[in-house]
Amino acid sequence: MSVGLSENNYPALLLQLFIERHSASFSLLWPAREPTRLSGQNNNRKDELMKFDLLCVGLTTLDIVGRPITEIPRDEGGRLIEQIACAPAGTAAGAACIAAKLGLKTGLAGAVGDDLTGRFVRFALEEGGVDTSLLTVIKGLPTSATILPIDLQARRPAFHAPGAGSIPPLTDELITAMENARALHYAAIGAPTFDGGAGENLLKAAKTAGVEIFCDLIAPRPGTKEELERILPHVDWFLPSADEARYLTRLEDLQSAADAFVAMGAKNCAIKDGRRGAIVSAGDLRGRVPAFKIAAIDTTTCGDSFCAGFITARLKGRSDREALKFAAATAAMVAQGLATYGKLESFAQVEDAVNSLPVDEDAA
Repeated sequence: MSVGLSENNYPALLLQLFIERHSASFSLLWPAREPTRLSGQNNNRKDELMKFDLLCVGLTTLDIVGRPITEIPRDEGGRLIEQIACAPAGTAAGAACIAAKLGLKTGLAGAVGDDLTGRFVRFALEEGGVDTSLLTVIKGLPTSATILPIDLQARRPAFHAPGAGSIPPLTDELITAMENARALHYAAIGAPTFDGGAGENLLKAAKTAGVEIFCDLIAPRPGTKEELERILPHVDWFLPSADEARYLTRLEDLQSAADAFVAMGAKNCAIKDGRRGAIVSAGDLRGRVPAFKIAAIDTTTCGDSFCAGFITARLKGRSDREALKFAAATAAMVAQGLATYGKLESFAQVEDAVNSLPVDEDAA
């Protein structure tokens, strides 16, 4: 998302203001440090930790979604609507939920507040099969949460309350779990606890351990491009949105933007472009991979579900092109329902969708 003012990216601006206002406090709580292996007594825990297929690191929040909402009643007026749902979301938690639903052993490293919302988020994650042993509780801060009124065209203005999810801590337990994972979804760019060197050091350790690294952003902010210059040389797949790509590269053409991220060091790049699919720069694999034609209900988690679907398909042995199609089908399943999961049911369901859904050639 871009940080310009619009109905869809206003939460990113709020998050940026929250981070800037509290960045000094964050650096005192979690100063940047070099990841090191655990030693002594803690090292005995290494074999006890689950060996994840995927470890997601970054933003954890709660989405509260309602539809259809076409207007806000004046004064204390009320309206009846068809659906309300709530679910864990965010660049890390949303992707973790979808990956677990698709059958991966998935862990989440992030933060919630010491409040009822945080307890509910943890419960919902665990019910969805996500390991929350690395989900930290930060006392004195609320859990990040977003209210999303969805209209009849699936548009989604947002009201975001930043909180603990914006500052996931880098812990020794996270480092150890990362070294034992098959893949790392690093969705923490924009978090002051990781930007500025700590995240780069984590990814260096991940590469040394042979972990495949995927990367997304919480939200672009001043300094994000410099952070990418540190991070991308360690990233196997960079997966930004179209708005983020244009904002960061100042390039309107998304193929040029994808190539620019590869030139910055990313091994491969796929830019998520909504109903127009994705633009890819991955060696000989270039150009647009179309999305599927569906009747969208809620697109809130489509970007995170695309990431999760792509990672899942790759870890299950699919080719890059096949994984991109699977990612698009995963997002299509999610967009046909409400909140993080939408209509997503299983890996097999998405495989069937790849072969049965019509391609949206008109949107390309």
